[in-house]
Amino acid sequence: MKTMNHLRKLAGVSMLALAGLTTANIASADTWRYAHEEYEGDVQDVFAYKFKEYIEENSDHTLQIYRFGELGESDDIMEQTQAGILNFVNQSPGFTGALIPEAQIFFIPYLMPTDMDTVVKFFRESTAINEAFPKLYAEKGLELLKMYPEGEMVVTVDEPVTKPEDFKNKKIRVMTNPLLSETYAAFGATPTPLPWGEVYGALQTNMIQGQENPIFWIESGGLYEVSPNLVFTGHGWFTTAMMANQNFYEGLSDEDKKLVQDAADYAFEEIIVHIDGLADEALEKIQSNSDEVTVTRLTDEQIEAFKARAPQVEEKFIEMTGERGKELLEQFKEDLKEVQND
Repeated sequence: MKTMNHLRKLAGVSMLALAGLTTANIASADTWRYAHEEYEGDVQDVFAYKFKEYIEENSDHTLQIYRFGELGESDDIMEQTQAGILNFVNQSPGFTGALIPEAQIFFIPYLMPTDMDTVVKFFRESTAINEAFPKLYAEKGLELLKMYPEGEMVVTVDEPVTKPEDFKNKKIRVMTNPLLSETYAAFGATPTPLPWGEVYGALQTNMIQGQENPIFWIESGGLYEVSPNLVFTGHGWFTTAMMANQNFYEGLSDEDKKLVQDAADYAFEEIIVHIDGLADEALEKIQSNSDEVTVTRLTDEQIEAFKARAPQVEEKFIEMTGERGKELLEQFKEDLKEVQND
């Protein structure tokens, strides 16, 4: 009963729904459960349904997908995956960083390029992504199946920002990620960790003055309605990761392991096609829905003022993660250099 109560708290669902999950876990090994952090039609949702499509077309298994809020927020679905209630989970390093500190590397500003071709090539070929990270996730009972990009990060603020000084006295919502807090502190803002479900209301009531997300999520979540000034700072891409409970994965037959890996590869290729042009489409929708929206794209000179503050975030990352983090960062930079020089 203690376990059930804990799970109910994690998931934020009724006892009836939770019992349904548990019963499904016992009764049908062929029904797999997958939860992600986003809304219907968002990038993680598209990835999940492409994964489902491949699994169900190439086996007798079925996949049940849970979207944002159905089983709680990001931290909840990760705990449920580690507990074996969920088989698969999609969680961004912004949240996983609390569990795996090295995952925060994606939040070092201006480390990642912003052009899509280079970003995609990096995710395909990076030793850090494809060899180092799976080992780190395995230490936490997770089988990392795929890391993939979702889109360039965009900041929404209560007024346009063009220099770090413009962030002074502004509370900017960040995920529960110490390094992301360090980034916005370096930019001159006051980082304010908040669960995603509270962001819209906090912006609406001026409890916070801004936040960052890929633009498709700014559109689908309606954030532009309460935070209409969009700022393209060029400081990074939003990255996410899809993984399985390791005990579940290791218990699969070799055939099913290959099925899962092939499905993840298929979903990755499909999502790369999906995100191409997605940001422009989302921005067009935002601008057609609101006359109050402003768009600021920082010039190279303006970006340099923000980029000059990045080294202190990098130093903080190494401080948080020690020698392993330092080695990962070196590999990350080496991988980026290789794809940028090709």
